[in-house]
Amino acid sequence: MSTPTLAQSVGRRDFLKLTGLAGGGFALAFYIRSGGEAAAADAAATGDFAPNAFVRISPTGAVTIVSKQPEMGQGVKTSLPMIIAEQLEVPWKDISIEQGDFDEKKYGGQSAGGSQSTPSNYDNFHVVGATVRTMLVQAAAQTWGVPVTECRAEKATVIHTSGKKLTYGQLVAKASALPVPAKDAVTLKQPKDFKLLGTRIAQFDTPKIVTGKSLFGIDVKLPGMLYAIYEKCPAFGGKVVSANLDQIKTLPGVKDAFILEGNGKVKELVPGVAIIADSTWSAFSARKQLKIVWDEGKVVNESWETFVTQAKEKSTQPGQRTLRKDGDPDAALASATKTVEAHYTYPFISHANLEPQNTTAHWHDGIMEIWSPTQIPSIGTGMVNRVLGIAPDKIKLHLNRAGGGFGRRIGADYLIEAAAIAQKVNAPVKLTWSREDDLRHDQYRPGGIHFLKGGVDAKGKVVAWKNHCFTFGEGGSPGSGGGLSGDEFPGRWIANYHAEQTMFDTGWPMGPWRAPGSCVFAWVMHSFIDELAHAGGRDPLELRLELLGDKDEMPAGNPGGAAKGKQPPAGYNVARMRNVLKFAAEKAGWGTKKFAKGSGAGLAFHFSHRGYFAQVAEVTVSKDGQLKVDRFVTGVDIGAQVVNLSGAENQVEGSVIDAMGVLMYQELNIERGRTVQSNFNDYPMIRITDAPAKIETHFLKTAFPTTGLGEPALPPVAPAICNAIFAATGKRVRQFPLSRTDLRWT
Repeated sequence: MSTPTLAQSVGRRDFLKLTGLAGGGFALAFYIRSGGEAAAADAAATGDFAPNAFVRISPTGAVTIVSKQPEMGQGVKTSLPMIIAEQLEVPWKDISIEQGDFDEKKYGGQSAGGSQSTPSNYDNFHVVGATVRTMLVQAAAQTWGVPVTECRAEKATVIHTSGKKLTYGQLVAKASALPVPAKDAVTLKQPKDFKLLGTRIAQFDTPKIVTGKSLFGIDVKLPGMLYAIYEKCPAFGGKVVSANLDQIKTLPGVKDAFILEGNGKVKELVPGVAIIADSTWSAFSARKQLKIVWDEGKVVNESWETFVTQAKEKSTQPGQRTLRKDGDPDAALASATKTVEAHYTYPFISHANLEPQNTTAHWHDGIMEIWSPTQIPSIGTGMVNRVLGIAPDKIKLHLNRAGGGFGRRIGADYLIEAAAIAQKVNAPVKLTWSREDDLRHDQYRPGGIHFLKGGVDAKGKVVAWKNHCFTFGEGGSPGSGGGLSGDEFPGRWIANYHAEQTMFDTGWPMGPWRAPGSCVFAWVMHSFIDELAHAGGRDPLELRLELLGDKDEMPAGNPGGAAKGKQPPAGYNVARMRNVLKFAAEKAGWGTKKFAKGSGAGLAFHFSHRGYFAQVAEVTVSKDGQLKVDRFVTGVDIGAQVVNLSGAENQVEGSVIDAMGVLMYQELNIERGRTVQSNFNDYPMIRITDAPAKIETHFLKTAFPTTGLGEPALPPVAPAICNAIFAATGKRVRQFPLSRTDLRWT
């Protein structure tokens, strides 16, 4: 047995942070045993072998893996434990998974967003599983009095070269007495030996979901629980002047009603009226009788159409901020063989999670106990600490599965509302938003308007590009996803390039929406590239490859290329993008098919959240303007390993469907500082009949670190489809949603 290192000799409840990633995204925490006596004491107390925070093995051989990341349908509750199980050498059918509560001292960083869950945990979870396996093999070797090298683990059993076997359950007590080995003393399984990773595994929660078992935040039930609604001003940031509280308190089932003043921040605790009742139905029914006098504030002077008009008026004036300027775009445009001008517009949209926002909270014994479907728990607990003055060690947060996130549950306004209400209620209380609350009090993806002008030479090469982008912000900074980078493709690739931005400062709540920024910038850039390709008589694939050029790397050398307070984008691996673009085109048979009038193909690519994606759409548009996506092909480069093939395909295909819904139908109109739309009757979702007839997903395995899939598949979808529409009809789509464009042709 090796001598314990300094790290191994610390207290058994301390933690070693093995890895830290930029932004505080992850810190792996091991239980560090002080030695055999402490570990044996634990084993005697619990009977389980638990050498780290993520794995527990009982004497019966039952193996439990704790999933620490919030689960919102992206599949991390399944895929991340698969990594541990692979190295642990336990059959998947024998694994049980538990959702961990929020405890970053115990588990390290716990968040879901930015497609970071896989890259932030992948390497470390291999170490977690391999460490437990190593200890079990060591325990067997000691039991038999043989060298460790003569033992191997397989199917939750350690096997000696002689054929002797001991199950993991039989080794629990012995393994519990061993010190946790140092990371460099652990041998990892190599990818060629993987049995589980890369296979198709159904999400662990699927049986519970389809049988209606309690999983989601909205399902939480506690003894003596009451139910709450919270009515906020229709205009963003408005305040309560008065309300008919006395009348509301007399209504059936109502237990209390009161005003919360809020903290003056539109994305935190907004002023409003809470109704507490004995059921959700009673609370919702009483709400209909509410009569509130509002002070709507200055935001009532702001409307979407007013800003669009202002953008058109200011489009020829210099922008507020130059994002990038290379060469002499005006001179290049003046000498170009052909020029193209266009303006692209996309609206504000909602996240529209299927499960509306909700949180259950209980203020008891000086503790704020919370049950919530949240993407970044630390934002919610930090808000409870800051706004309500509750100490961090007095906040206990249980993570519920979320019925969709897409960035919405990064914000924690619903959580702080529930906690603030709970402080005034002597019982657990569940706050549930209605669908109307969800649409009218979302943290929206900001809209935008881009005025572009580009030029090509006699050979169809792009020689100039200008873009004046108008976006929306709050407090002097663009809203999440609204800040265009000067490094955004094709910035850095065109010698004569000018990008500038003008921001409208509003009181409208904005937040990250799936693939923030990329979800709209990819559509604008690749649609306009397509316009230039056709203007120059070039094949759209050929022009894109020419734009990418022959360099293998494009460094992020533009210090002004990031939004205020943000780091410049990472370097761009051009070789990976070229390869995945060619790969997708090959899989789609680009250029090998002849399409009749009314049918056509389009393509686009994008680098987003560490993923390199290229996509090809084949569409048919009837003469009366009805669109059908016949085939959609995605080429994917997310590195060396797909963790769960089923989950990965679902993420890509789900992104395609999600992006199509936004392209085809979704828009919010903001008038007098309030959202006009209220429910799915005027904010429609995509239907199954709109889905592509065929969706193909192809993974290009490369020797790069494994990255995530929740966001990078979405951005190229809209431009690929819109470019295919042009190929089919000659109609150019320059406005979201598609319903605003007449696609009829003759």
